[in-house]
Amino acid sequence: MADTPDPGLLKPSAPRPMGPPTPPMKAAAAAGSPAAAGATPTPLTPRPGEATRRAEGHAPIIPTPKRDEMRRLIVGREISLTGEITSCERLVVEGTVEANLSNCREIEIAEAGLMKGTAAIEEAEIRGRYEGSLTVRKRLLIRGTGKVTGTVRYGQLEVELGGQLAGDIQAQPGAEEHPAPRVVNMPGDFKP
Repeated sequence: MADTPDPGLLKPSAPRPMGPPTPPMKAAAAAGSPAAAGATPTPLTPRPGEATRRAEGHAPIIPTPKRDEMRRLIVGREISLTGEITSCERLVVEGTVEANLSNCREIEIAEAGLMKGTAAIEEAEIRGRYEGSLTVRKRLLIRGTGKVTGTVRYGQLEVELGGQLAGDIQAQPGAEEHPAPRVVNMPGDFKP
């Protein structure tokens, strides 16, 4: 008996309708992937009204940050920044900054942070180190791990136990206008 091909195999078949593509998680599970065998894909849930905006041809609404969040600069750990910083609402230093700072309202230096340069600001909280010229029109707070050296001018000064302040230090003229900070004895500080 001669091998004759099956007549059904020679006829062109009708194209199969294509359905939606199989999600990658289901395809991996179907292929027997052990990592994805028990996983099911999580559908993306649109925000309220987003489907309507997309259907009408509008882009989704992206929330805008608050004004003070827009002007915040964070220099992260192990990052070094050199130059000038202007028009910054809040500067957070976790790494190293060598800069002149102007038109900024607040500065916060983390324990691992180091700032060298010149700054004229409203308020400062120092947990790390500051070296240079620092003018704080309102409140300068040096935490127990903080160290400030150089030329320092301040409206109000608060230094926690362990904090260090060295150099040319003077209260700003007009500092008397601000109420005097109250003195609080810490436990263990009281001596009869």
